[in-house]
Amino acid sequence: MRQKDKRVDEYILKSADFAKPILNHLRGLVHQSCPKVEETIKWGFPHFDYKGMMCSMSAFKQHCAFNLWKSALMKDAKQMMGQNEHAMGHLGKIRSLADLPSDKQITAWIKEAMKLNDNDVKLPERKKSAAPKTIEIPDGLQKALNKNKIVATAFTNFSSSHKKEYVEWINEAKTEETKNKRIATTIEWVTEGKPRNWKYMKK
Repeated sequence: MRQKDKRVDEYILKSADFAKPILNHLRGLVHQSCPKVEETIKWGFPHFDYKGMMCSMSAFKQHCAFNLWKSALMKDAKQMMGQNEHAMGHLGKIRSLADLPSDKQITAWIKEAMKLNDNDVKLPERKKSAAPKTIEIPDGLQKALNKNKIVATAFTNFSSSHKKEYVEWINEAKTEETKNKRIATTIEWVTEGKPRNWKYMKK
């Protein structure tokens, strides 16, 4: 078994209490399934590489996520996404060990991911759109931006992906109160030049 990365240890220790057993369990399954795996930190969260990128895990305030880099090429791609196609991660939002598929199933997926890398199977190149997609800004956010030109300029200068993350976060709010709170937080973070997921980015 390859030596574990201390940065991954630190990431798990700093995660919420509910997340620790989930992350430790997923980490253990990856090492058990792929003894030659190499741990690292990319984009601020743990990745497991084997002849290239293979899978990753991450913890958020109320759930964890697990991603297989070449999931689109795997035989159970639809099953992994299923009703969770709009959730971050290929196993949906993992809030406890009970939310995980069986160890046997996860192990099988990891080994399939290994085989894809063994065979040097590449993901298809993403088609570049002819024109950039327009991002529809929620009315509440637009009104808040209109009140402060500096913040509005900062938001405009964000990349499309960063702007989209904020817009989707606000639109996902189930109540008007939650939406207003998220708009206020967005203004605060944009003022500080922070993208939506700044807490999880590598410092």
